[in-house]
Amino acid sequence: MNDKIVKPLAALVAAAALASAAPAIAHHAFAAEFDANQPVELRGIVTKARWVNPHSWLYIDVKDASGEVTNWGFEFGAPNTLQNRGLQKADLKVGTEVFIKGYRSKNGGPFGYSVFITLPDGRSIQTGGAQDAPKDEPAQPGAAS
Repeated sequence: MNDKIVKPLAALVAAAALASAAPAIAHHAFAAEFDANQPVELRGIVTKARWVNPHSWLYIDVKDASGEVTNWGFEFGAPNTLQNRGLQKADLKVGTEVFIKGYRSKNGGPFGYSVFITLPDGRSIQTGGAQDAPKDEPAQPGAAS
């Protein structure tokens, strides 16, 4: 083959290979970061909502039985998915009390994967949707805190 054809063709193939690998590198599975054997149900006060792609994050202050407060971060789905399910960023104003049902991170820190959130008006909205995440029922705020 002619070098004028081979070199551009090789460059095109290399570019296509890199472009197709980028999404796989950037995205992760539930099981890579979160532990299906460590469910969490927490009530807390919203301190920050990050409405970003590919995963939104919600941070809440959670008070334990001794009164000590820990700020937890929970991964949510993409903003568009959350909006399609009825959750708006305006629902997550700083100071709002919410109830989260999800799973703890594998690193043992105060981080988790949210499956459902229950808002003060009683709406329970699915916030997670990873294909390999455990399937749960909506959060029941009276169950735990």
